[in-house]
Amino acid sequence: MAVKNEPLTAGGELEPLPRERNENGRKPVLRPLAPSTYLLRNAGKTIPLTGVIMLAILLVAGIISMIDSIPYSIRTIYSYSKEMLGVTPRGDPSLTPKIIEEIKRNSPVPLDRVMLCRASSSQVQSIVGKWPFVVLGLNQSDTLYYLKRQGSKRLIGRLPKPGAPEAIVSTPIAKNLGLRLDDPHGTKQQRDASVLLGPDKTDSYSPQYVKVVGIADTDRWLMVDSVEYQREHYLPPVDIALVFARNPADQDRLDHWADNRFKGQRAQIFAYFQIDKSTRDMFKTLYAILNIVIGTLVLVITFMMGMLMNIYQSQRLQEFGLLQAIGYTRKQLLRRVALESVAVVVLGWVLGVCLAFGMLNVVKTVLMDPKAYALDSLDPMAYRYTAPLPFAILIVALATVIIRFRRFDPVGIVERRLV
Repeated sequence: MAVKNEPLTAGGELEPLPRERNENGRKPVLRPLAPSTYLLRNAGKTIPLTGVIMLAILLVAGIISMIDSIPYSIRTIYSYSKEMLGVTPRGDPSLTPKIIEEIKRNSPVPLDRVMLCRASSSQVQSIVGKWPFVVLGLNQSDTLYYLKRQGSKRLIGRLPKPGAPEAIVSTPIAKNLGLRLDDPHGTKQQRDASVLLGPDKTDSYSPQYVKVVGIADTDRWLMVDSVEYQREHYLPPVDIALVFARNPADQDRLDHWADNRFKGQRAQIFAYFQIDKSTRDMFKTLYAILNIVIGTLVLVITFMMGMLMNIYQSQRLQEFGLLQAIGYTRKQLLRRVALESVAVVVLGWVLGVCLAFGMLNVVKTVLMDPKAYALDSLDPMAYRYTAPLPFAILIVALATVIIRFRRFDPVGIVERRLV
């Protein structure tokens, strides 16, 4: 009888034989219960399940991010008020010096500057329509301080001349309203594009055409013109006090102190925390409705995924019956299916989040940025709202499998398979 020579290693030990291949030329599967085995070999069935989860995550994140962009826009547009406290004497100009003296004497934090200004109104565009915006009238010294305080890196153009119908806007304002620097030698269309305020603008009225002569390089939304021009052409003749804390981190403390100090008096406070609070209160009902909509969406998608999982597992009954018939326990099979479900759901959620992030960036670049509309593609709220979805799908998937295995008859499956 012929003896097969076994290959030896240098140390005299048996060298492992090369792994045999099956009739299709593929290496045999050594771990039939590995979660990846079925998923990779049946991509035509697992990819659609993953795709449905991805689209569900994309839908939820997209809806939440777009809705949340409205209050986010409000906070972004009026974020200039983070740097200052505005106080007006409610139409009585004689009270302005007294209010300023009260603030200087009793301020809880050191002050950097208190300036007098005037204010007129304009409007900016948002994704939900026009919003009111303030045009501050400042002298040149206060304008330079104000721009620096608002993080302006440079000024393209120049400052408004005292008393002249000229203004400075920031980069977001220029994008939002399509404004450009005044060019006396430009075409009529170019000159019209430099007008910020005018007698024919019902939303941004001024007795004269106020031209843009400077664009501040900052992400804050700013409109500034000459205080001398406003004092000459606008009523009522009331100066507004702008108060700046020496340390910007103390500004919020100063704002809250002033709100409490002048409550009930003839003084009106303008501060960022008021805008933030009113924004949250304004959208509280909207978010409550949104919670109902998203909850309903999660239930519908979960129910749909439960039916898909049920069909998906029904197609594998012969596989489960044969594996249990050759010795695999029900616990092993349950563990395998549970790990497969976790892999599909987690992969679908991760890919869905990536897809949502990519789509929101495209929307931001193509639709929002050209008009300086605010959209946060990394909005934490949008991605938090997607968290219940994979958990709900996973619970339904596992419950479907457990219920099916409780009534599972491997002998009957094998008999039908053999017949």
